Amino acid sequence: MGNKMAGNLNSQATNPLSILLVEDNIADARLIEEFLKEISINAVLNIVRDGKEAMEYLYLNCKYGGEYRYTFIILDLNLPKMSGREVLKEIKDDDELKRIPVVILTTSTAEEDINECYNNHANCYITKPLDFDEFANTMDSIKSFWFNIVELPKI
Repeated sequence: MGNKMAGNLNSQATNPLSILLVEDNIADARLIEEFLKEISINAVLNIVRDGKEAMEYLYLNCKYGGEYRYTFIILDLNLPKMSGREVLKEIKDDDELKRIPVVILTTSTAEEDINECYNNHANCYITKPLDFDEFANTMDSIKSFWFNIVELPKI
């Protein structure tokens, strides 16, 4: 599922950013999608529902000369077929994919999950708020930091 989002993004103004949302919960994915639609950047949102599909997308569209050279990933941990933990490890172990920023957005507050993600070079770990307003604030913070302040690498 890809949605074009118009606008501007630091040095990537002429090349579209591919935001890969890896989320199996349809309600959460739709909510995140709605928040991301409000971001005024040159981006295409792609949503996949499991870890295996995420890796297929990354290998097809990023690693082997695919369409997107700028990519940003929002990754849930609890996914079918291949867990978010496994996806993160595979991305960060791959010399061509490891520069892709990966934001973990999950319900888990388990210390072992947090430590494992940082040990596997997650760029940040965010616990999904259960309250709608807090969730909106979290998405605003992600937008402000990752799309207005940070320079994202070209992969």
